[in-house]
Amino acid sequence: MAVVQKKKILFISHEFAPYNEETDFAKVLNMLAVKSNDTGYEVRVIMPRFGTINERRHRLHEVVRLSGININVDKEDYPLVIKVASLPNARLQVYFMDNEDMYKRKQTFHDDKGIFFDDNTERAIFFCKGALETVKKFGWPPDVIHVHGWMSALIPMYIKSYYKKEPVFANSKLIFSASKETLKESLGASFGDQVLASTPLKDKDLDIYKDGATMDMYAGGAKSADAVIFSDKSIDEKLNIKPSRSKKVLNFSSENDDLTEIMDLYNTLAGK
Repeated sequence: MAVVQKKKILFISHEFAPYNEETDFAKVLNMLAVKSNDTGYEVRVIMPRFGTINERRHRLHEVVRLSGININVDKEDYPLVIKVASLPNARLQVYFMDNEDMYKRKQTFHDDKGIFFDDNTERAIFFCKGALETVKKFGWPPDVIHVHGWMSALIPMYIKSYYKKEPVFANSKLIFSASKETLKESLGASFGDQVLASTPLKDKDLDIYKDGATMDMYAGGAKSADAVIFSDKSIDEKLNIKPSRSKKVLNFSSENDDLTEIMDLYNTLAGK
């Protein structure tokens, strides 16, 4: 009798409970991962290893066989260290992208005086590229990739352009979710140039991202996704993305613990 392979879901986000919670959707992502795991999916999570994450408390340890990749960011190479922990109360793995220059500091995106880090563009590029290079090294082809938030918003575009010939992503369906405008700042006028210096792309691939303001990042992530989830009505109204045959659009209230609609979306995209 042939063994039926489990469908695979990959979550990529800068926030994920209990490790980093910037919006209510961090808890929603946790619940979705656990429920997906409980209903027969093979689930993995990838996020940055911010310095605010306590390695001892969460029992992170380095995965030596996966570490050692160099990630090119703005013409500089940075070593990628990959750490892993088991999600509390669930048998699934969370992988943390780490680099001393990028994430050792004890804040996420602003210093202790509230000033926006001037290298947040590089940190986002490093995370997005590091996540995708890690999946390649896994040799683990996701059926569904749920990408969340501005820091991960380059990933759908990367997969549909630079990584489009990678076998591991050949059958992946992409979901992009957005919740609240979490940054008042933009990544700056040099954002597009830094992305282009880090990865061979065409100017048109970056046009929608403009100067990297939160809404521009959301628009970019949504454009290349097969489905979009909005958990804030104001985001939906500003982006005004219409559902179509090729793009599903779902509005979700994080105050509602009923995950049925999102789980149905996973099942549809995974062909389950």
